[in-house]
Amino acid sequence: MNRRNFSHIVGASLAFVLMAAGPGARAADEAPDALIKRTSSEVLESIKSDKGIQAGDSTKVIALVDGKVMPHVNFTRMTAAAVGRNWRQATPEQQKRLQDEFKTLLVRTYSGALSQVKDQGVNVKPLRAAPADTEVVVRTEITGRGDPIQLDYRMEKTATGWKIYDLNVLGIWLVETYRTQFAQEISTKGVDGLIAALAQRNKSNIEKKS
Repeated sequence: MNRRNFSHIVGASLAFVLMAAGPGARAADEAPDALIKRTSSEVLESIKSDKGIQAGDSTKVIALVDGKVMPHVNFTRMTAAAVGRNWRQATPEQQKRLQDEFKTLLVRTYSGALSQVKDQGVNVKPLRAAPADTEVVVRTEITGRGDPIQLDYRMEKTATGWKIYDLNVLGIWLVETYRTQFAQEISTKGVDGLIAALAQRNKSNIEKKS
């Protein structure tokens, strides 16, 4: 699977984790598989009703991600895992910049894929976990167009509910994919070099859409 196809599939997959945390949401005490199942239909309706998101409007996508996604994702853990062992050597300022640039990269790279979400649905598979488990993998399939697409979530239990820290699309873990790319950049140019490279990619993505 080439990078373009992977980006579109992951982008569409990210759409399914846009949690509609409105009044009465039960995120704090809801089982992880139930949370994914409940919110998927709400997310699909939200995307279908917003023409801007369907058109890949990055401003709207960023606002939606900041308001709906980030509260349900341990993005610090996700970024740290993608950066690997070099994360601990990075200064707090470098860590903040890495998180900011990585988030921008994910949102801008995958914003166009949200327009591909139309008639899909989600089939949540039975959860294989013990009641006391604090980390689980919720396995699902995206259905509706062609063969089902495998989509798994690595989730952790926190004081404020279950949070996602990695995605597996068709057998490819998101964090592992970026860890390989980031390690190559850091090995030649260091952490600052990785930050600069991410910033340049984000700038290029903006210029392409302007």
